[in-house]
Amino acid sequence: MSIIKNAPKTATTIVIRSDSSARVSSSRDPYYSLMRRLFQEDATAIRGQKFLTLVETRQKEGNPLRTDEWVMILEYLDVGRASFYAMRNKLTGAGLVAVKNQKYRLSGVFSKDLMDMARWWWTAILENDEDTMDL
Repeated sequence: MSIIKNAPKTATTIVIRSDSSARVSSSRDPYYSLMRRLFQEDATAIRGQKFLTLVETRQKEGNPLRTDEWVMILEYLDVGRASFYAMRNKLTGAGLVAVKNQKYRLSGVFSKDLMDMARWWWTAILENDEDTMDL
């Protein structure tokens, strides 16, 4: 087994934009816009989107994508092994994907972390009542 496969999840940097016109939800392709906040290179953002879509599709079909399908994944994404695992580790570090029982699954950790940060900023720093927060 490769050291790359066993690499620990790490924190992931996500670009935050304050301009309301740059909101992910305002984009023509929100999924791609989110990936561009995670990945500097356009090609990696596209691969990240394809991988997440594959995970999502297989999860909905009741046939989760398995980690031992890595050869198929590399071919599907047209990427080398090290590049795939670097991308995958960013996605798991961001909390978008989880690996459990050797299966990839979409994760809600990303959403929960963002909501926690927003709630903390709204209440602790801006001193607003949590009930007045518009999500």
